[in-house]
Amino acid sequence: MAQMIVSCAFFMGFVAWTSYVKTRGEVATKDGYFLAGRGLTAVFIAGSMLLTNLSAEQLIGLNGSAYGFNLSSMGWEVTAAVATVFMAFLFLPRYLAGAFSTLPEFLNDRFDGTVRALSAVLFMVGYGLITIPSVLYAGSIAVLQLFDVPALLGLSYTQSLVVTIVGIGVIGAVYAVFGGLRAVAVSDTLNGIGLLIVGLAVPILGLIALGDGSLGAGLHTIANTETQKLNAIGGPTDPTPFATLFTGMVFANLFYWCTNQYVIQRTLAAKSLAEGQKGVLYSGFFKVMVPFLMMLPGVIAFHLYGGPGQPGGLASIDLAYPRLIADVLPSYAMGFFLAVLLGAVFSSFNSLLNSAATLFCLDVYLPYRQRKGKAELNDSALLRVARRVSAVIALFSFVVAPLLQFAPDGLWQVIRVFTGFYNIPIIAIVIVGLFSLRVPALGPKVVIGFHLIAYGLLQFVFKDAVDVHFLHLYAILFVVEVGILLATGYFMPRREAWRYSSSHRVPMEPWRFRIPCAATLLSCVVALYLLFSPVGLVGGLSEGFWPLILLLVVGNCVLWAWYALGGHERFAISKS
Repeated sequence: MAQMIVSCAFFMGFVAWTSYVKTRGEVATKDGYFLAGRGLTAVFIAGSMLLTNLSAEQLIGLNGSAYGFNLSSMGWEVTAAVATVFMAFLFLPRYLAGAFSTLPEFLNDRFDGTVRALSAVLFMVGYGLITIPSVLYAGSIAVLQLFDVPALLGLSYTQSLVVTIVGIGVIGAVYAVFGGLRAVAVSDTLNGIGLLIVGLAVPILGLIALGDGSLGAGLHTIANTETQKLNAIGGPTDPTPFATLFTGMVFANLFYWCTNQYVIQRTLAAKSLAEGQKGVLYSGFFKVMVPFLMMLPGVIAFHLYGGPGQPGGLASIDLAYPRLIADVLPSYAMGFFLAVLLGAVFSSFNSLLNSAATLFCLDVYLPYRQRKGKAELNDSALLRVARRVSAVIALFSFVVAPLLQFAPDGLWQVIRVFTGFYNIPIIAIVIVGLFSLRVPALGPKVVIGFHLIAYGLLQFVFKDAVDVHFLHLYAILFVVEVGILLATGYFMPRREAWRYSSSHRVPMEPWRFRIPCAATLLSCVVALYLLFSPVGLVGGLSEGFWPLILLLVVGNCVLWAWYALGGHERFAISKS
């Protein structure tokens, strides 16, 4: 226990000290606090996006899904790489060219102030009631499961849960309240390196344990025994049916990676368009590693302990990762793992706090003061407001988070249901706003009202009558709401077409290798689904597997060589 505490404290102290050194004197201005002075490079953008996205929910939930079912849930992670390509090529250039600080600010430019306020309120309510409390709750549950906090502190389960939530929340809030976005990005990157180390170590040590000391024997076991566990092509009864990847999953990922404020805020802080594109695409490569880092341990646990309901099997699928960690990691490494786990929780928590404060200050408070004709606030006064808002939201989350243990259908159900109240209308409004010039502000207002009513009825009143997977429901509502927006543009168009005004504050030269990098990223997605399918490891490698992989490799090598040798530049010149 002493070794664990020392190693945990050492790594967390190192992260805190480095974050302080890197941010000292750089958060005294509005841009410095909310957008890291618009100076984030690709590494910090990728690292922060990774840790903002990956937290205890994935470590516990994805491994549990692999243990209890198969690899079909990797669709949530791997297909996110496709969304990062859209972000890098389509959304990010427009966000940076307009020098927007928040997504609602873009909606104000495209539509009007009311749409800005409505979208900001949707985000803030979603973050405050569900997303922030769920991050704290999931992280605390993971800590309780892994380290038996009730026995350690001599408290009841509920008391231990509250203590853990408050402890994690207070430390995480310090980063966000006092350090701003740069501190968040620096700490995220360092914790991301730690997560990758742990993420690689656990499956390797697990395979060695499975193979009685031989890594190769462990690999042979999972590749040749119960191979259906490696199937990523989900059926109707699996957590993520394969068909959903082409319906609601598309829009859920587009919302999360292209419009969700707490995720895209670090891209809005990019030093340049090139650095932003590199950072976004690098984060996509991290996402395609998730099956190996956060799902393979669940498969290993299945082979070590037996499946749910089997003799010796675990009582709950969510115990798969904690049990494997406890069995394969040496005691001195447990502290490092705890620090990484807490770092992942801190990352999501402080990112959400920073984004909520940004939304309130820039999209609610300042526009309100302007409408009332009040004197403009200086940066120091605005930062005091931001810190107070962050503190209030943090305290509120401490109250809400423990209540999630009483959710009748579990944490994942709560997150799924309530995120659906705002993700689809936001992505529909943004996409139509970018590609249409005549849709008026009335359209988004109608869509937001329609979605809240329709989604609420479908989830809570007619849920039993409408037997549709929630991801398919996302797709249906998206199509309907895009139709509403286009209809308002057709029957009640803007008097003047919207004109995109460029006021960029950072260099807008795109990254030279963005296209081959995106092609390689998408090829990795295809290769993963080939590997974890009946074409690949499920039932034994088919004759077509290696030719398909070779085709992908050769195609990517040719494309990279063409770009490296300047072929694309000569082609562009010849066309002009």
